[in-house]
Formats: sequence, C-alpha cells, structure tokens
Amino acid sequence: MDISKNPVAVFDSGMGGISVLREMAALMPNEDFIYYGDSANAPYGTKTLEEVRRLTIEHISRLLEDYKAKAVAVACNTATSAAVKKLRQLYPDIPLVGVEPAIKPAVLACEDARVLVMATPMTIREDKFQKLEHLYDQEGEIYELPCPGLMEFVENGVLSGPELHSFLQNLLDPYLDKDLTGIVLGCTHYPFLRKAIQEVAGPDIRLYDGGRGTAMELLRRMKLAGVDRKETDHKGEISFLNSSPDPALVDREKKLFSL
Repeated sequence: MDISKNPVAVFDSGMGGISVLREMAALMPNEDFIYYGDSANAPYGTKTLEEVRRLTIEHISRLLEDYKAKAVAVACNTATSAAVKKLRQLYPDIPLVGVEPAIKPAVLACEDARVLVMATPMTIREDKFQKLEHLYDQEGEIYELPCPGLMEFVENGVLSGPELHSFLQNLLDPYLDKDLTGIVLGCTHYPFLRKAIQEVAGPDIRLYDGGRGTAMELLRRMKLAGVDRKETDHKGEISFLNSSPDPALVDREKKLFSL
C-alpha cells in the first residue's frame, strides 16, 4: 500500500514544536503535516519522566492510528528524552525523530567555546542530555541553565515586553560575565523568544537551535523508508490540533507558524 500521501505528524507538549514544523515545511513543501500540541498538559518540563512518557506515547499512538501518519517528529526535547526510545520499540517501521539541544555545533563553532544551554529542568536532568553534554565537555566549557517558566511565555503568546525581558535578565545575568560564545536554545519553544534572548545576551553571543537538523534527519529517514511524497508539484497542507478545549490555542498555533 502506498502511504506516501499520508501526513507527517509533528508533536509537542504545546506550541514550541511549531519552530521545528516551520523548518520541516520549508524543507518539504510538498508534504502534508499534522501538528498536535498538548497544551492541556503543558508544561512537560516539570512533570515526572513517567508522566511525560505516558502522555507522549498516548498522543503519538493516536496520531499514527487515527490520522494514519506515515512519519513522526517528537518536536519536544523533554518528550524526546522520556519517550523516543520506547516509541521506536513500539513502532520500528515508522520514520521517527526526536530533537536534542544543538550542543555539538555550538561547542565546535570556535576554539575555547563557552556555551550556555537553556532547557527545561527535566531535559537537563535526563540521562540523554547528560550523555550528549559529556560527549563535548572536553571541547569547551558548557553551562546548564534550567528555565522553569520560560516556555509558558510562548504558550501565552508573550514573545516580547518588559515582563519577559525581566524574566530573561534574571535567568541570564549570572552567566553574562563568563564571556559566552554561544547559547543553545534547548527547548523548541525558545526559538520564538530568540529576539528577546539576543537582546538580553548581547549581539556578540550566537544562538543555536536544532530545528533545521531535525527536519533534515526526518527527511533522510523518510527517503530511506520510501515514504517521502514523490509529487513535487503538490502544495503541502498543514492541520493544527491541540488537546486544550480552548479554540483560541489553535489560532495561536497558526499565528506562530506564520511569524
């Protein structure tokens, strides 16, 4: 059965994964996508591993079974850490990718790198993150910065303003005297706050996120499985879904995508 015309599912704990969806839609304009945000249960970054794993598997299973998704991107660092390994065991034939903080390009970008990684508390404490950091901690100085409360600004549609600026200033101030060379945006919500983070960090610190790399890896896996859409003249469509009963959240998802 030809499933190449089936949609690609992109999942996140809320709206942050739209930053990854935008990269995927740009790279694969002929593919149809379903975006599902679990805003009713956000944030994931302060939940237990077991809670995040259960929620992620539950929603991905529904996207595969009810919406016949041919491939899946878990566009949430926290959900990736908690559930991607188990999902690959459950669905070995489905092209499936997660996301991880862009530590490698940030550390290898220059000699004597000093890199701050902003992420949710759960992402930072999980083994997956710690193993990734350990791979590159001999290449430069890496600082971990848990950011509870930051993704909620994106969920609430606050991408600028004095409240966000003050919040970021309090987070980043202890690290701005370390002559940072880069900041890794280790949550898919944070690219939407790129401008605000850059303003607080200063123009000389480069910001990194893994959205483009995730999109390229999913396309590679889809081609390997032979499920990439072959009609290059097809204009892909995007459907937005959210677990919250508030209809305004789907409108906010669409607005974020169009930024």
